[in-house]
Amino acid sequence: MTQHILLVEDEKNIARFIELELKHEQFNVTICYNGREGLQEALNEDKHFDVILLDVMLPELNGIEVCRRVRSHSQVPIILITARDAVMDRVAGLDAGADDYIVKPFAIEELLARIRSILRRTSQEQKKTPLLQYKNIKINQDAYCAYVDDSLLELTKTEFDLLSLLINNKNRVSTRDQILENVWGYQTDVETNVVDVYIRHLRSKLPKEASTYIETVRGVGYVMRE
Repeated sequence: MTQHILLVEDEKNIARFIELELKHEQFNVTICYNGREGLQEALNEDKHFDVILLDVMLPELNGIEVCRRVRSHSQVPIILITARDAVMDRVAGLDAGADDYIVKPFAIEELLARIRSILRRTSQEQKKTPLLQYKNIKINQDAYCAYVDDSLLELTKTEFDLLSLLINNKNRVSTRDQILENVWGYQTDVETNVVDVYIRHLRSKLPKEASTYIETVRGVGYVMRE
């Protein structure tokens, strides 16, 4: 089945270039040139998108806000396209619910690799054991729901995937690189600090006792131990 990508990019020359490359790779592509139109298309119940490519600097509605609103209704993978390379700008996008980001200018091969990686991860997630439990934390991976006792946790998709990974690997330390590969879907030696940011976010959303379940192994990564 041909996979469908929504591209939201206001620079028409860039949008056309990306569209041609995606079509060459056998993807269907829908293009929107402003944030408001992109949001309407993303939330259109008559359409299904496998990935959204979302520029940050958009007219009418910026990409961060579009991402935030889409994520409140859908778990479709989102890759942000940004000209801003400051860490906090990228973290803001990830906080809004983006799964990945790529900084302009970029090689089209890198964008295609990240799309393929996210699609592989999405396919793998559909095959996971649906129910996980660690102490008083329960996770339903099919429904994307996580509970502490009977209280629902308000987690983004990335936070949910991070918690699931740690529970799936309880008693085994996950390095930052392993977490990036399994949660974000790609390997990099540059952005491992993003993992630390997300661990802090995840701990802040857990009740006080449960937040201590995630142990920091200095210089290595994180683990949840029995």
